[in-house]
Amino acid sequence: MTGIRLALGLGCDRGTPLATVQDCLRQALAQIGARPEQVVAMGTIAAKADELAFQQLAARHGWPVHHYSAAELAAVDVPHPSETVRRYMGTPSVSEAAALLAAGADMRALLVEKHKLRGADGKNATVSIARVASVSSAQPVLPPGA
Repeated sequence: MTGIRLALGLGCDRGTPLATVQDCLRQALAQIGARPEQVVAMGTIAAKADELAFQQLAARHGWPVHHYSAAELAAVDVPHPSETVRRYMGTPSVSEAAALLAAGADMRALLVEKHKLRGADGKNATVSIARVASVSSAQPVLPPGA
């Protein structure tokens, strides 16, 4: 999987520790034989803009984070919509839709659809990974916190 640029979509329970998010990400990347160096952006729902684990992950890797409204995420076709997610977040998908929006791609670019992990802490994290088709199709790369 070398040379392919990737975008992450992330979801989690409120207050999920960084270690759980990192473990989930490590497992998702391993599924496709990818490395963190291939990631160029990450996305999540705007309601998670203050999620400390996501902020720490982005800062550690220098990845820009894109925060999308529930309406933006709900407009994206995904393979695994969830009524539970819709009930709590106002959109049927966070991680899959955010990965696709951050990648500037459609469902065909989804490489890891929805990898879930319940950490030892009892908190859940979800990671989806999409292939960034080209520089022009990806979300503009902004420095973390921008």
